[in-house]
Amino acid sequence: QVQLVESGGGSVQAGGSLRLSCAVSGYAYKNYCLAWFRQAPGKEREGVATIDTLGDTTSYADSVKGRFTVSQDNAKNMLYLQMNSLKPEDTAMYYCASADAWVCFRSPLQPADFSYWGQGTQVTVSS
Repeated sequence: QVQLVESGGGSVQAGGSLRLSCAVSGYAYKNYCLAWFRQAPGKEREGVATIDTLGDTTSYADSVKGRFTVSQDNAKNMLYLQMNSLKPEDTAMYYCASADAWVCFRSPLQPADFSYWGQGTQVTVSS
């Protein structure tokens, strides 16, 4: 059974940084898509960043380009999201999710394409 467990959320002032982590387990193969989504109260869940585990190809939402970096450590089965220059509008519950590899190359990201989700970690950015 695939499991995803996030950690690293918290509260930070605008301009600060946080790094989210996601422990991935249960995959019997190495090629799949990992993503970070976020959902603010009253808003739809939106894709933030993706990385395909085989080729390391990444993609980002326009709202986070240049500020967020997605990465993976295959040896440790970990997914990361380094978030710099945080803004109050980045406040949301952040989720990691996984899907078949082709999903990473679909735009825009569709939450319905992702089969597995973590429980979420809260990020709060104050002005």
